[in-house]
Amino acid sequence: MTDARWDGSLPDKLLFGAAYYHEYQPYERLTTDLDLMRDAGFSVIRVGESVWSTWEPEEGVYDLDWLEPVLDGAHERGISVVVGTPSYAVPPWLRSRYPDTTAHRRTGQPIPYGGRQNADFSHPTFRRLLEALVRRIIGRYAPHPAVIGWQVDNEPGIELLHNPGVFSRFVADLCERYGDVATLNQRWGLTYWSHRISAWDELWPPDGNTDPPYDLAWRRFQARLTAEFIEWQAGIVRRLARPDQFVTTCLALNRPAVDNVDLMRPLDVTAVNLYFPMQDGLALPSGVDRPELRPAWIGAAGLSSLFLQADLSRGVRQEPFLVTETHATSIGEHSVSYPPFDGQLRQAAWAMVARGARMVEYWHWHSIHFGNETYWGGVLGHGLEPGRIYEEVARLGEELGAVGADLVGLEPDGDVALLFSPESRWALQFQPPLVVPGTSTPDRASYDRILGTFYRGIFAAGLATAVVQPDQLDADVAAFARRCPVLLAPALYVASDDLLTWLAEYVAQGGHLVATFRTGCADDEGRLRAEVMPGRLAPVAGVRYLESSNMAESLALREAPNRGMTGSRAPEGRATCWADGLEVGSASPLAWYDHPHFGRWPAITTNVHGAGHMTYVGTLPDAPLANWLGDWIADTSLSPDPWRTGGGSITSHGGRLRDGGRIRFLFNWSWEPGSLVAPTRVRDVLSDRRVSAGAPIELGPWDVRVLVEDL
Repeated sequence: MTDARWDGSLPDKLLFGAAYYHEYQPYERLTTDLDLMRDAGFSVIRVGESVWSTWEPEEGVYDLDWLEPVLDGAHERGISVVVGTPSYAVPPWLRSRYPDTTAHRRTGQPIPYGGRQNADFSHPTFRRLLEALVRRIIGRYAPHPAVIGWQVDNEPGIELLHNPGVFSRFVADLCERYGDVATLNQRWGLTYWSHRISAWDELWPPDGNTDPPYDLAWRRFQARLTAEFIEWQAGIVRRLARPDQFVTTCLALNRPAVDNVDLMRPLDVTAVNLYFPMQDGLALPSGVDRPELRPAWIGAAGLSSLFLQADLSRGVRQEPFLVTETHATSIGEHSVSYPPFDGQLRQAAWAMVARGARMVEYWHWHSIHFGNETYWGGVLGHGLEPGRIYEEVARLGEELGAVGADLVGLEPDGDVALLFSPESRWALQFQPPLVVPGTSTPDRASYDRILGTFYRGIFAAGLATAVVQPDQLDADVAAFARRCPVLLAPALYVASDDLLTWLAEYVAQGGHLVATFRTGCADDEGRLRAEVMPGRLAPVAGVRYLESSNMAESLALREAPNRGMTGSRAPEGRATCWADGLEVGSASPLAWYDHPHFGRWPAITTNVHGAGHMTYVGTLPDAPLANWLGDWIADTSLSPDPWRTGGGSITSHGGRLRDGGRIRFLFNWSWEPGSLVAPTRVRDVLSDRRVSAGAPIELGPWDVRVLVEDL
């Protein structure tokens, strides 16, 4: 057979379900589980991705029949199935018999067995063994009517591979890209510290590297290596799958060896996991982030982190996405267990749908009684009886089943475009500009922290965000400026000449570019530009700076007299962590530092350039200042929206349905009841009640309303 290309079909409804591992259950209960799923409105389950040793208990000995009763039972109940390939969790026999397939986390340091993603997926032996298994799984179950899609691997890109063969491929890749070592020496600046090489075999391994262009090239290579593996495995599946079966992978958005857009490009649909703190972590107005209330691997807290992940997910392919994993109760760690308050599961799922999710699946159906993730709570707890969580999931399943078909094709609003740069993220992990608060330790999450700060300000202002990466920007700059009147570029550290030219043209064509400190500093090799910053954007910004400073203490701000743009209240909040010493040219300051030294410089400026303008933020805002900036952007650059909320516990999120109608999702993220005056006549699709224009829309604690304009 030739590769089967997906015909683009998904069930004409919102898919809802969970990962289901019948093989993990402590006793036989398949019928009970599937009946409970049917009664909860489940329409999909995911199976099979974690158990290579079950599929192939010994090399060349395959057991494929164990899954058939699960698929048959699901199909009998109208539940579709996504089957996963188990390449991310290898069996002990593979490690012991083929130790050379072990992934190296550092040069010469194999990853000990016992976890996952611990194989060198580029190794020929690993691929030979995996291909033999995948062919058998797909060949066995592609004809099954329950199967609607395939997930290859799971959360790829967890490790940067340091195996000898990987490093040799990296050197060969550099040789092909640069041609000769003289060019490499020049492009990477290897004169420094005597790093010049005279032959390719003199290139040192990455472990002790201190050169930024080297690190950026290494990270790019690792991301391509991961993408190539996923594309290779997807090709095997397509040769045996039906055309109506999609191929994807479960993407974790923050893995170190992944460029999300590049990884998903050859696949059929984006599928992601979305994890976030619940309980008070979802409350508005937001309180102080308490890291002890969330697992260490969740780098951001607050309600906006849920919406940011959803917007990043939709931005991967600029289209609707599948949520392959989200949590029903606690997240993963025995010492960090904060299951949701009543209503929060329902809110979180509807929030994902509001931002473009076509599927919401919990990880997982039942809490597991053994293994590393014993305390990662499922829809059913360890007692395996339906309880509070199951009841709320069942309510949600009923709602999605009743109205989900009407929401297929939903296009979420996007007031502000956000430029996400994986290369800037990698570069600022290598040379972070910020420190971990309260320490002198470099904060490897500096890029995420900067991006999250500005996103929270946009979110607090009631604005919706559409995420794009640099290679997704339109060639027609004027058309992009008309469609996206505001473009936020947080910490765009690595930027090619062409990208900076595009941004300047975007402003000239009428767009409002909001850029932050550390934007435009490095070229596409990761080398610092020999220019007065912000370099090529200086004429557009109307400012330049010759020096910058970290700040150990936050600074108050004073309003600039005769601010260049009107329409909003005076700046409020404080500047934190960083200050660019902005020298004003044609720009209009919006706020100055209130300090005997830093007070000579403005913290925020804006400048008219061509038909548009550019705002430059030379500091990291605290929450009130970020919120003010979001309000200022809304007031000065966007049309009024009578549904827009900000500052309270209610958020409003809009979109357009495939029939052209408008939809609005309202949430109350609080214990206190709330209300919003309807600016237009609407119909509540969950209750089928009408609300007249000017009448209040009531929301209870942790509540949701789904409304369509009733014209």
